[in-house]
Amino acid sequence: MRSVTAAGIALLATFLVLPTVAPDASAQWTNRYPKVDGYGHHVYLEGFELPILTSGPMDPAPSPDGEHVAIAARGWIWLLDPKSGVATQLTTGPGVDSRPTWSPDGSRLAFVRDDAEDTDLIVRSMTGGAEETVVSTDAIDLDPHFGPDGTSLYYVSADSGSIDLWRADLSSGTRTRLTAGGQLARTPVPTPDGSAVLFLEKTTGTAPDEIVHLALNEDGTPGERTVLATEHIASQADLTLAPDGRTLAYTWPHEDGFELRLLATDGPTSSVRLVGEEDRPLAPAFSADGTHVWFAVPTENESTALRRVPTAGGPVEDITVRAWQWQQEPGTVRIRTRIDGETAPARLSVTDESGHPVVPDAGMIRFDGSTGRVFYYSPGVMEVKVPPGEVRVSSVQGLRTPEASATGTVESGETAEMVIDLSPVWKASEAGWASADHHFHLNYGGPYTLSPSDLHADMRGEALDIASPLLANLHDRFLDQGLWGYEDDPDAPIIEFGQEIRSHFLGHLKLLGTDDLFWPWVWGPYYQVYGEDDRTNAEALEHAHQQGALGGYVHPVVVRDAFTDRGARTVPIELVADAVLGHVDLIEVGCMWTDEIGTAGLWHRLLSLGLSTRASAGSDVMNNYYRTMAVGATRVYVRHDGSVSYDTHLKGLREGRSFVTNGPMLDVQINDARPGEVVDPGPADWSLDLHSAVPVDSVTVFVNGNAAWTGTGLDEAGSRRIDGQLDLPDGGWVTVRAHGGESRWPMMDSYPFAETNPIWIGAIGSTDPDARQAAARDLLQVLNASEERLHRGYGDTPTPTLTRHFEQAREALNRHIRE
Repeated sequence: MRSVTAAGIALLATFLVLPTVAPDASAQWTNRYPKVDGYGHHVYLEGFELPILTSGPMDPAPSPDGEHVAIAARGWIWLLDPKSGVATQLTTGPGVDSRPTWSPDGSRLAFVRDDAEDTDLIVRSMTGGAEETVVSTDAIDLDPHFGPDGTSLYYVSADSGSIDLWRADLSSGTRTRLTAGGQLARTPVPTPDGSAVLFLEKTTGTAPDEIVHLALNEDGTPGERTVLATEHIASQADLTLAPDGRTLAYTWPHEDGFELRLLATDGPTSSVRLVGEEDRPLAPAFSADGTHVWFAVPTENESTALRRVPTAGGPVEDITVRAWQWQQEPGTVRIRTRIDGETAPARLSVTDESGHPVVPDAGMIRFDGSTGRVFYYSPGVMEVKVPPGEVRVSSVQGLRTPEASATGTVESGETAEMVIDLSPVWKASEAGWASADHHFHLNYGGPYTLSPSDLHADMRGEALDIASPLLANLHDRFLDQGLWGYEDDPDAPIIEFGQEIRSHFLGHLKLLGTDDLFWPWVWGPYYQVYGEDDRTNAEALEHAHQQGALGGYVHPVVVRDAFTDRGARTVPIELVADAVLGHVDLIEVGCMWTDEIGTAGLWHRLLSLGLSTRASAGSDVMNNYYRTMAVGATRVYVRHDGSVSYDTHLKGLREGRSFVTNGPMLDVQINDARPGEVVDPGPADWSLDLHSAVPVDSVTVFVNGNAAWTGTGLDEAGSRRIDGQLDLPDGGWVTVRAHGGESRWPMMDSYPFAETNPIWIGAIGSTDPDARQAAARDLLQVLNASEERLHRGYGDTPTPTLTRHFEQAREALNRHIRE
């Protein structure tokens, strides 16, 4: 095996799935893979740009002789004979292989190998011996494509910080960086004569994504650049060049899906639609003779299938894989998960003897960016094919069960039975609680098209009672509008759509329980059409209030302390003004893309003003991504007095009878009062029943934002009763928090965190004068920083409405300071 040994490229002799490293416990989840410049976190980068794992065929690459099509499936590369329909397994091992491409003479195959922490490029001999050369840096490496002479490899790499376009000489190991604009390059394809390379360039800012034609000078350095097509947030965009170099085929966003389009490279004035969005085409590739374009499509059962269409247009042809020829005949493992001896739905992660993820034939497959595990859901009994040898199964049900694992052996052609018993640390429903995720997106630019009923398996496997997927825009595309008003089977888990208003500049909102949508969905600086609107977020929040619904801010604070100079500049611009003026019902204290402790610090100040702003939670996962955490990974539990419905749940949320969590679960009483209720001032007995499927470092009781009691939490999964006494002041509030420790399954967030909504002292909305004044001063600091950002963003555009809104909020805060 030979390595390409230029600066930053090294030989990897083996591929190992490395131990999970706990994310930075000081803030939100940021990245699983090596960090890329220009991204605060990798939610979209890893979700849109990195390869996906599917049980069906993906990434078709027709061979130069037209005899085979290389495909990715189950995390390995296979060779499909289109005539017989037989796919023969080519690669094995722990890594997940994808995106194959042929050398011009068919003697080598290049592809991406993913070890769940980084990606590398593999060049494999196809002429016997199966020798593999590894092209690797310490950064993300993707999208190999051979040069026309077969001696060079074009690819993209983040070795320089941003994901740029590179060319490597496979003989000498020298490399040339072809782009350095700080944007994100993808899918380079050189022209047949080597005079240019076409590629995708994606922006990290507000500019549109582009397909770029980059001329190459005689010495191979980059020359003139021409833009062929543009689109905002081209999430699943991909491209392929015809063998003669004259026609580009590319997948491009359109409304809720994608289209396959053709474009003449020498005169790109308009394009032709070859396949419509109803097929949702992905990963296009021209046949060797240029007469067809092959592509993959998502299936109704959340796998993938192959299609091809004549380049001249016409009917789309299904290409069926009739048989999968494994290197070793697989066996089958039948997995049964149980609770109290009864079959129960669960989240599963299964690996073979090498550590390679094992996946089912159908159903949504996902990658947990927190732990690096591939996971999916079982209704209670599931069968999966696995290479012969040892198999390891790990399982949980939502946040309520510690991880349970089992190891067994599977023989070729045989079926092995495995039973995993799960033990809940708390049965919330029996105690009168129901859990909900009030912020995630069913479809948001991912490869699949999910229906609400596809959530049933997720919700049952996560022990999630209620789901509120939010409709939202993907820049100038307004997604899933046809699902508004969706009604499910009464026996199914409760699903009710809400809306996310995404005025990026002013801050994102969620509306729950509204009868109709608010328009516009977007406005403010950096947006087209509505970019100069002098409109407040409060207008959308009042739209909810007029219908008896709830509204509030989502993913608000990304830092640990919002009251430093830097922290104040990260708070959503209009949040403090809206909250102080009484427009905000909910603040999303629990969210994976923000810091719970930082958000809670801001929320505590609002409570100290006497505002009954309730803590809420939502995972903000994009459910049709492969790389995404589980719905319900952050959630809110609401205490119910009787039967559970969406209306009774929102009523309990409005009244604050709840706690938010990403793992620990809290049942708190002070005297006879519980969250959302009132306790008398003076001496009071308090108790906490703490339940958690993961260890939790500490418990803190806050009185008016100060720690009145702090103690240890749980050294191991389980339950614990903690109690004590407090001397309560004449007014204000009390919350209880459990937090800290290592994040591990069933968790997917950065660190364990849970906090109750307040128990009020004396009366709902009562305050302590000292705490009120201190909170008002802190919030005024944030308001001032926000108003400075407001005027800087709008520039010369008059904003009398927004300016008056901030003036009113400042007047209200100054009254609190003076009183």
